[in-house]
Amino acid sequence: MSESRIRGFHHLGILQRIGELQRQGWLSEDDAESLRHGRHVLASATADRIIENVIGVFGLPFAIAPNFIVNGRDCIVPMVVEEPSIVAATSFAARLARASGGVSADCRESLLAGQVHVTGIDDVEAALTSIDRAVPEILELANAVHPRLLERGGGAREIEAHLLDLGGSSAAIAIHILVDTCDAMGANLVNTMCEALSPRIAELCGGQPALRILTNLVDRSLVSARVCYPLSALATGSFDAETVRDRIVLASDIAAADPYRAATHNKGIMNGVDAVAVATGNDWRAIEAGAHAYAAASGSYRPLATWSSDNSGDLIGDMTIPIKAGIVGGTTEANAAAALGIRIAGVESAIELAELMAAVGLLQNFAALRALATSGIQAGHMKLHARKQELKETPAATAAESAFAAKAAGKVILLGEHAVVYGRHALALPMSGAVSAAVAANPQQTAIQIPGWGVDMAVVAGEPSGIAAAVMLIMQELGIDNDHYSIRMHSILPRAMGLGSSAAFAVAIVRAFDTELNLGLSDDHVNAIAFKCEELAHGTPSGIDNTIATFDRPMLFHKDDSLEVETLRLQEIPPIVIACSHSPGATREQVAGVRTRYDRNTPHYESIFDEIDALSQEGSKALLATDYDRLGDLMNICQGLLNAIEVSTAELEGMVSLAREAGAIGAKLTGAGGGGSIVALCPGKVAEGRAAFAASGFRTLLIA
Repeated sequence: MSESRIRGFHHLGILQRIGELQRQGWLSEDDAESLRHGRHVLASATADRIIENVIGVFGLPFAIAPNFIVNGRDCIVPMVVEEPSIVAATSFAARLARASGGVSADCRESLLAGQVHVTGIDDVEAALTSIDRAVPEILELANAVHPRLLERGGGAREIEAHLLDLGGSSAAIAIHILVDTCDAMGANLVNTMCEALSPRIAELCGGQPALRILTNLVDRSLVSARVCYPLSALATGSFDAETVRDRIVLASDIAAADPYRAATHNKGIMNGVDAVAVATGNDWRAIEAGAHAYAAASGSYRPLATWSSDNSGDLIGDMTIPIKAGIVGGTTEANAAAALGIRIAGVESAIELAELMAAVGLLQNFAALRALATSGIQAGHMKLHARKQELKETPAATAAESAFAAKAAGKVILLGEHAVVYGRHALALPMSGAVSAAVAANPQQTAIQIPGWGVDMAVVAGEPSGIAAAVMLIMQELGIDNDHYSIRMHSILPRAMGLGSSAAFAVAIVRAFDTELNLGLSDDHVNAIAFKCEELAHGTPSGIDNTIATFDRPMLFHKDDSLEVETLRLQEIPPIVIACSHSPGATREQVAGVRTRYDRNTPHYESIFDEIDALSQEGSKALLATDYDRLGDLMNICQGLLNAIEVSTAELEGMVSLAREAGAIGAKLTGAGGGGSIVALCPGKVAEGRAAFAASGFRTLLIA
């Protein structure tokens, strides 16, 4: 069978999804045709034979959740459910779990209990003794009711007697007949056994038969499921991995202490279990009743799934839930859609289906808790509810903000250019939200539009460098290079001005794909892909641009054998003016030029880089203390050192002088140099600085 990881599945149209499932071997040709032509839909005439008073057929969405691995087996999951976000959330949770081998699930026995209640008993002790002695007889009588079940390897296995106190002086005995129903859920055959056995059981007890029916508390058909989410997989764009893990564990602990929360906790589990049960023709109401009864069996309503952290810091989910499923008989034979659901699930036994249901329930619980711990449960719900509304008018600003929700920061380096490539520190500030992107499926080709950069082009594989090459690299890293997308971007950053536009470009696109495809990428993963794009663009980057673009925080950056980033918590936004020259800066060329001169004059360049390193570290302290006079002095010294290593230009030097004349207390080039931009520190003089640059024909930007 194919791998269940199907990239971009939700972007396809319905017929395309069916075709893709058939191409990958998940659907037979007959099943694919049945879906294309609606032959799986329950006909009214068939429905009329299933229940009474039929006047039509009520439809529900039949969906597929890909990405699952259960007990080492790749599988796709059929789900029938009307609530938005369940399928997407479960698919996402399954994709994250793949890194640790998916879900393990185990159902060691699958017995369904029928109950015969006997009342009016004069001697309870004698009745219990009589039943105990007659166990072989009762089992033989039970198996005689369904001899074919015995032939298939099933049948009645055990007899239990439970004394019940009905209040006052009244007592009753519940006799449980525990039956292995093989691959059938078994309700009808167990009920038949109960009715057939009740006269003899009542006679043995010396009482009258009262109730003769199965119980839906199937605590002899318990399924255990377990999943491990590596800590590295838990981070989101706004929350670090430890925070997400600890909030999920806290939510689990709250459910264990609060039955009101436990009810909603368990409802989330049943969102997954029920959807699979309906899709495979199983009695979801029976499964619900059993699950909630089991949750309350201790005398206090408890969560079915619990979450904890192991010794490695990873997140562990454990769940035990009673599920008695079936893959033959009943609705599975009467309803073509149910039979199709079982074939799609790829299960070969009722136990295997029960294990799949439990796996889905556990992962749906994770998805719900992760949402509660981060963005809130409504984010996913509302996104999908919006798809149903067909709103004709949306305010332009709101639409634009929604369309370009994947954002990345530009950067301005205050101190440390070039030295940072050689393992020294650099002090940098983010330009938050400077670049944003949105992606959408495009059946024809991959194309990208960046109006502010004059870019409107098709992305063709094989380009050695440039925007197209970066897009292809990103798609390859995400495993979606066989699909086509339209990429739209908005940038306040000009290109090649030393402000981190290429890194922000990469981060915004990666995040746009992450948002659109529900990839669940951590910030570290986003950062790693952006760094590869920086290598493609610039050769030997330091990593500061992509790190700022990803994490969007002021930082003292240092990279040698391991990445060291000190995030700075500033008291205020520094009074910075950024001015762009008329000449682009070619980072690759500037870095290569410095390397050549470094190789010729290594001891001197090492001394310069050490001095720049000291300036950066001292500058971070001045920035934190808002000691702008000191910071300005350090920036001026750094400009002299950058000029000494030949990355400044006459135009940049003129801009630095212009800034100082307008009141800046510190000014220097920012970025690789050779063109690009300068940064000016202008306490109380920001407006004057911007006006001076504008009067001289230079574009200015602010970091706010």
